[in-house]
Amino acid sequence: MSRKKARDYAYKLVFEWLFNKDKQEESPTMETVFADSEITVADKDYIKNVVSGVKEHYDELTDLICANSRNFSLERIFKPDMAAILLAAYEMKYMPDIPPAVSISEILDIVKTYSMPDSYVFVNGVLAGIFKQIGGKN
Repeated sequence: MSRKKARDYAYKLVFEWLFNKDKQEESPTMETVFADSEITVADKDYIKNVVSGVKEHYDELTDLICANSRNFSLERIFKPDMAAILLAAYEMKYMPDIPPAVSISEILDIVKTYSMPDSYVFVNGVLAGIFKQIGGKN
């Protein structure tokens, strides 16, 4: 499986978690994802790392998002966009093996697939601000 498909799965799991974070610890969807015969051990590790990292660093990541989403409170951010921003922000801040440009580019493809037609503009702006805020490096 490609990292792109693994990122897509991670995005879906983060999106699900945004709705269920107060109700459950582990996602039953994770088992379904891991049942995919194409998923490799490396993909599973990546998905687990990103999903658990977003959960663990949620408050810090949302602080970054708030600081870089002008005139948008967290409650106003469309959930598909929020899941995408959380995932990419986590990768940029905590996964130095992934170039930030790759994180941003691939998450914008996901946003174009799952969100509103112009959402990628907002997401790109927020991620550009986060990238600058964290020092333009991992």
